[in-house]
Amino acid sequence: MTETTTGVTPRSPELRLASGLIQSLRDDLLTDAFAYRPLPLMRTDGPLVRRLPQGIRAKAAYLPHAVVVATAFFVTVLASTDSSYGGPPLQFLLLGLLAAAPVLMTLVRPAGAFWVVLAVTTALSMVSDRTMTWPWSPSTFLATLAVMTFVAVRVRPRAAGWMWVITLLYGTVLPVLVGDWDGTTVAPMAFFSAVALLAVTVRNTRKEARRAVIAQQEETAVERDRRTLLEERTTIARELHDVVAHHMSVVAIQAEAAPYRVKNPPPELEAAFVTIRENAVAALTELRRVLGVVRSADYEAPDAPQPTLASLDGLLANVREAGLRVDKTVTGAVRELPQGVELSAYRIIQEALSNSLRHAPGAVAGVEVSYVLGGLGIRVVNGPASGDVRPSPGAGHGITGMRERVAMLEGEMTAGETAAGGYEVAVFIPVRSRPQSEEEPA
Repeated sequence: MTETTTGVTPRSPELRLASGLIQSLRDDLLTDAFAYRPLPLMRTDGPLVRRLPQGIRAKAAYLPHAVVVATAFFVTVLASTDSSYGGPPLQFLLLGLLAAAPVLMTLVRPAGAFWVVLAVTTALSMVSDRTMTWPWSPSTFLATLAVMTFVAVRVRPRAAGWMWVITLLYGTVLPVLVGDWDGTTVAPMAFFSAVALLAVTVRNTRKEARRAVIAQQEETAVERDRRTLLEERTTIARELHDVVAHHMSVVAIQAEAAPYRVKNPPPELEAAFVTIRENAVAALTELRRVLGVVRSADYEAPDAPQPTLASLDGLLANVREAGLRVDKTVTGAVRELPQGVELSAYRIIQEALSNSLRHAPGAVAGVEVSYVLGGLGIRVVNGPASGDVRPSPGAGHGITGMRERVAMLEGEMTAGETAAGGYEVAVFIPVRSRPQSEEEPA
């Protein structure tokens, strides 16, 4: 179905194309043509510049400015020695500076410099004795070519195309109007400017494509990190569900059985236990409902209880069978910790040892578990890889998962390379002491 607007004559595709081209000319070369746009400094993190000494590297940022100034100087010298301009030496110098002015202008007003170089070329052609081919003398030819190249570096490709077309029209129409057309300078200008503008356009296109790829890679990395974070949080929620559900089930069962352990309990006490049981069952139901949102469809709850630090020896035995030499050190008075702390501590040690197996095969690892007054300290350190086995790349999720567990328990974690070339993970998990009322009687 085609929609038409009454009373409006649709424009033809050719008219729309021409209108778009005129609009692009206006946007790129006419609107705010003389606006202040200083040439930015060059980046100094490239593969070649990085190898320069520090002092030279800081000055290398001004290399584009130096190229523009050197080109302007060469144009000045070329115009000052041009025999087609008559007059005293001071006039030669002034004409040279006039020819070089548009080149220097590209440093601050690039689009305006293009129009100025055409005006300067016309003015210098008027004072020439026309022994050289009109309208371009050697100095104005170089100045025009340099201005077009420097401007094309900083504008869009379509603006470079407009500059090429306008320059050819200028070099063709103006000599015909003044009756001095021979066409010998238009062809060289068309060729050399086309080569320069094409090279600059290809360079700008590749640079823009590389910038887009880098931006896409950064966006992908952010999304990957976010997805990894959500996966780790989901895993933690699944594991902690079994811990919390166990405690809530115990509360519900004890609240239901408590009235039968007391002879002739008062009605108020029975009502209180009923309320406790109902709240515990409601909380357990709500917990399962919420966890169902983050559980995947193929997730199955484990049959065995969640591991604790008491199961650490079995984990170390499995790691030793996999080829990692590992020692365990326990300091402080071993005591029972909250089950969530025990589970997170076990998973942190498990993931740290898995990283050692992947990234440092054949190394020696050490596990330290410290029971201190304010909580639990964990330190897993391994030496550098040894032997002929190559490290296997990981998905990068291990450290993220450990940090999530530590942050959930309001702890602190550091991870990084050691001076010996290995890797160390240090964690402290605070554990609040039980209130006096919860202490078991002696």
